[in-house]
Amino acid sequence: MSNKEQIRETVLGELIQGQIDGTEASMKMGISVRQVKRLKKRYLEKGAKGLIHQSRGNLGSRKTDTNIEKQVVDIIKDKYSDFGPLMACEKLTELHGIQLGRETIRRIMITAHIWKMKERKKPEYFAWRERMASYGELLQFDGSYHPWFEGRNPLILEACLLASIDDATGKITFAEFAANEGVEAVFWFFWKYILEHGIPMGVYLDKFSTYKINHPAAVDNHDLMTQFQRATKALNINLITAHTPQAKGRVERLFQTLQDRLVKELRLHNISTIPEANVFLRNTFIPWFNSRYAVVPRSTADMHRPVPDGVRTQLPSIFSTQSVRSVNNDFTIQFKNTWYQLKEIQPMTVHKGDKVMMEERLDGTVHIQCKGQYLDAFTLPERPKKARTNPLILTTHKLNWRPPADHPWRHYITS
Repeated sequence: MSNKEQIRETVLGELIQGQIDGTEASMKMGISVRQVKRLKKRYLEKGAKGLIHQSRGNLGSRKTDTNIEKQVVDIIKDKYSDFGPLMACEKLTELHGIQLGRETIRRIMITAHIWKMKERKKPEYFAWRERMASYGELLQFDGSYHPWFEGRNPLILEACLLASIDDATGKITFAEFAANEGVEAVFWFFWKYILEHGIPMGVYLDKFSTYKINHPAAVDNHDLMTQFQRATKALNINLITAHTPQAKGRVERLFQTLQDRLVKELRLHNISTIPEANVFLRNTFIPWFNSRYAVVPRSTADMHRPVPDGVRTQLPSIFSTQSVRSVNNDFTIQFKNTWYQLKEIQPMTVHKGDKVMMEERLDGTVHIQCKGQYLDAFTLPERPKKARTNPLILTTHKLNWRPPADHPWRHYITS
């Protein structure tokens, strides 16, 4: 008997012996007079056993069947041994038709020693920042190297997942697997993003070398820019570099979720290649994630800016790796162990020593730009030999060009 029930037995003894009346007994036990009468009747019939709650020792009406618990334990140990309670609960409902609550699954997994509660460390203090008001106002972007395919593909031990999440809505706006987080992969990512969504107003990212020059001497020199900074400046995108991972915590938390859930989803769908994973991301996982975790923004406005036709035609140039070179005396240009010979006729006048911009585009082609014009050139099979005589300039026509007889130059008056 509990302490409460022992006290009731003592009070009922006083009541039965006539030491107190029913009203005093009800006040001592904290129950109504009617309940005192019922307890007294049961006590006289069954003794102290009648004061014990009738449901004590019986199985609850909501207790999970032991056979179902055993079935759940067998399924989880066989297929979902490294799943958390929430994801295991979802897969049991989705794939096995077992509908149990998340906390029930958690209790079963803890009892079966499949899941162990993690001890949370005391977090550092960081001031909370309110979400942006509108969709497209700020993206948080990052890349995550991880064994996403868990060794199923021996050629891809570790891949890089590039992902952006909208700050206002919490939606994954775009995600794609790539070999690395280099300039080319990031350029491809944002080119596809802009064509699909438009130009975002700002991007929040870390200080990885692709995005920011981190040399100490570059702190006060704002002219030093990475290829990515140059491209985003051309598109009028505001870049914000975070000083700590917590500053861009939304995308950091996203990768924590993806490294748990996405890895297991790829395993369940037997996906082990980057093209298959990208299709699965786009068609299945991202729509599911956004439908579950997205929030309603304070404003319904879409702050993505449309891509004008003029900018659209410039995207191959904007998302290219650009390097400055000089025109040699023989009007050749050396770039990455390749020699380019400028043709005799050009859309503009080119002098020896002029600075040109070499554009390595994502399709593998190289274009030579000078003062806003693209020069005509062809590659040489080997390094050119020094010539004794060289042309002074290249222009829009041949240098030995002579005006025709009806040219205004020939129509002059002699005195």
